[in-house]
Amino acid sequence: MTYRERHMTKRLAAEFLGTFWLVLGGCGSAVLAAAYPELGIGFAGVALAFGLTVLTMAYAVGHISGAHFNPAVTVGLCAGGRFPAYEVGPYIVAQVLGAVAAGGVLYCIATGKPGFDMAGGFASNGYGAHSPGGYSATAAAMTEFVLTAFFVLIILGATDKRAPAGFAPIAIGLALTLIHLISIPVTNTSVNPARSTGVALFEGGWALGQLWFFWVVPLVGGAVGGAIYRLVLEPAPKAAVGRAATT
Repeated sequence: MTYRERHMTKRLAAEFLGTFWLVLGGCGSAVLAAAYPELGIGFAGVALAFGLTVLTMAYAVGHISGAHFNPAVTVGLCAGGRFPAYEVGPYIVAQVLGAVAAGGVLYCIATGKPGFDMAGGFASNGYGAHSPGGYSATAAAMTEFVLTAFFVLIILGATDKRAPAGFAPIAIGLALTLIHLISIPVTNTSVNPARSTGVALFEGGWALGQLWFFWVVPLVGGAVGGAIYRLVLEPAPKAAVGRAATT
């Protein structure tokens, strides 16, 4: 195995582990702790759990893989000119595998409680009748599109060379927390196709039927967010700046 192949293997392993932690921590908090009798953490606790998973793993493995943990982020970074197109596929595969592995672990834990059933959706994402607040597909699409686009914008901005060094994981983790505080009632918050897949496969019913939605909309939102940052917010090349200054 060449050095390049070994390096890529480590990066994919980091994406697998990071996405595993995100799904186990975020969805695990929703399934196991959100409505726990008397001491349930509620929506705010679940939102914080998702933010903490990204923050902690971004510090743990961000220096290895870039800490995407999300196909929409990978596509968005590619659209933003920060990630090569030929590596998008392997990253997405690693992320989905990590999410499914976490879903399996969570399923084993959750079903260890007598009387557990999947009627609550197993933290799956949904719209219409399967939206926590009964929101329509149009409302769900708007929510997922806008929030994913802004999530990618924040990631690109926080990791920009002009941004303060070392603080990106904090900004990104807090952004994901805010996103969940906004959108848990609407879609149970995806903005991440891998996260949606990891639990939908185990719910196995309506969640699988709506899973396409939580691939298409976040991927489009991520790509648009990346393109906006690249076209509007990236610094102009020095030569272009020099020409503008002389006109």
